[in-house]
Amino acid sequence: MSDRIESRDPATGQLLASFPAYDEAAVRAAVAAGIPAVQWWAALGFEGRRRRLTAWRRAITRDLSGLADLVHRENGKPVADAQLEIVLAVEHIAWAAAHAPKVLRRRRVVPGWLMSNQEATVSYEPYGVVGVIGPWNYPVFTPMGSLAYALAAGNVVVYKPSEHTPAVGRWLVDRFAEVVPEQPVLSLVTGAGDTGAALCRAGVDKLAFTGSTATARQVMTACAESLTPVVLECGGKDALVVDADADVPAAVEAALWGGLSNAGQSCIGIERVYAVDAVYPEFVEALSRRAREIRAGADYGPMTVPAQVEVVSRHVADAVARGGRAVVGDGTSRPSPWIEPVLLFDVPEDALAITEETFGPTLTVTRVRDADAAVAAVNAGRYGLGAAVFGTARASDIAARLRCGMVSINSVIAFAGVPALPFGGVGDSGFGRIHGADGLREFARTKAVTRQCFPPVLALTTFRRRPSAERLVVALTRLRHGGRLRP
Repeated sequence: MSDRIESRDPATGQLLASFPAYDEAAVRAAVAAGIPAVQWWAALGFEGRRRRLTAWRRAITRDLSGLADLVHRENGKPVADAQLEIVLAVEHIAWAAAHAPKVLRRRRVVPGWLMSNQEATVSYEPYGVVGVIGPWNYPVFTPMGSLAYALAAGNVVVYKPSEHTPAVGRWLVDRFAEVVPEQPVLSLVTGAGDTGAALCRAGVDKLAFTGSTATARQVMTACAESLTPVVLECGGKDALVVDADADVPAAVEAALWGGLSNAGQSCIGIERVYAVDAVYPEFVEALSRRAREIRAGADYGPMTVPAQVEVVSRHVADAVARGGRAVVGDGTSRPSPWIEPVLLFDVPEDALAITEETFGPTLTVTRVRDADAAVAAVNAGRYGLGAAVFGTARASDIAARLRCGMVSINSVIAFAGVPALPFGGVGDSGFGRIHGADGLREFARTKAVTRQCFPPVLALTTFRRRPSAERLVVALTRLRHGGRLRP
């Protein structure tokens, strides 16, 4: 681990700290060190783990301001936004710890008439050591959807934060170690892509990844070598549909928050808006006026990763070259890494600003005939993470028809703040779920068990079965499932 990575303030470039870049041997050692802790952590049971996770969230909450300041300095977002992120993360820790007993307890299922002599149960066992690779855009909230739920399910976790926010990862792991000092239940490995690749191959029992779709493919390829199961939360190109009976002022505010907060660096942020004819003029007029009031540096922070500035500029330039209009902003950064809001109108559906994840403070606004046309346009993309709908009469129907994992009606991103709801996407946005009961079960192996309580009335699974029993079973099956009998 002779090499190191540097953590820098994205707004100033100031060096904050440096961290070791874990090589393959060091990552394997971290995973191996966690193996003895698996049995100890699982043996604490749901109640024991709940007490430790409660202590962790209390430790985080007590120094919420300190963590928010660190997020601000390392990620760049305003302190107020960092605080909101931490508040949501703490809520998820609380939910996972409180609900794990009910969701993951051993439960009985009805065995059916053929196996009525059997007691049938389903149990959920922890995988063992889970690897988590986290993102930089929400360095507390997003990885917590894997960290808290994997820990509540009884797993030990080796966490690799983004190379752009290692200090936040270190802070979270240190606070956990203070309340769980006995074993390395949550450990940290820092580094760039090579470290993440090493974690995929280090013998973890499952891996959870959040990041770009391109990197997710590399993660999945590496994990496939050992058939290590994965949960992938990838990119998005989330859309907002504004129907004819929408509350337009509310839709405008939601579009701006969904598209521009965190400098647009959100996988579930709004990047596309489809407004129907009936409200399009009112919507674009109000949206344009309000967008000009929002300022980078005051309402949101800088681009965390310098390379993303070029992506935003390229997408805007491509949209304009194809006939789109930059009504507000032009995608340039003066000076880098600050990008003022960009509104793009009349952008062709094959432009990069429509088809690819921009991950910047931009919004495309497209006029459509009606909600049906909006649904078709939204579903034409290869991503399918989240979406939003503003409307009244048809809003629920529109939401049901959108190809995505999550939808907010008359709000944006609300689903991420409800701990009981599963979080994840379809298509190029990945698969598997974090959050909620589905998120807890994502980090547990399902085991089915039967126990014979008394000898079967009709013995079928034996070479001594009687022809009369076979005939009776066939006759009963026809009566139950065959409908009306024919001669």
